[in-house]
Amino acid sequence: QVQLVESGGGLVQAGGSLRLSCTASVRTFSGYNMGWFRQAPGKDREFVAAIRRSGGNTIYGESVKGRFTISRDNAKNTVYLRMDSLKPEDTAVYYCAASSSIYFGGSADLYTYWGQGTQVTVSS
Repeated sequence: QVQLVESGGGLVQAGGSLRLSCTASVRTFSGYNMGWFRQAPGKDREFVAAIRRSGGNTIYGESVKGRFTISRDNAKNTVYLRMDSLKPEDTAVYYCAASSSIYFGGSADLYTYWGQGTQVTVSS
């Protein structure tokens, strides 16, 4: 069982930055690919970013490429999402997720464990 706790959400003006953190309570954090997803009111869940177990490979959703950066610190059991140049359309609840699958990607089906989410609101 993996428990994930997100933090770092909040209210920010357009053009600003935030860094989300997600800490996992698991012995072998390095055994999981990690991802970030988001869901805005009335919209489907959207893939944001993912990072491989070792941190050596990352992928991003089209809407955040060049603005968001995912990273991880396996010694701290933590994955981060740095969000720059935020736009009002980035407003959503952001979820951290963990995958033990041998496959790496942005499909939510690959991820078994999910956090409770943290709200990010970007004002115009």
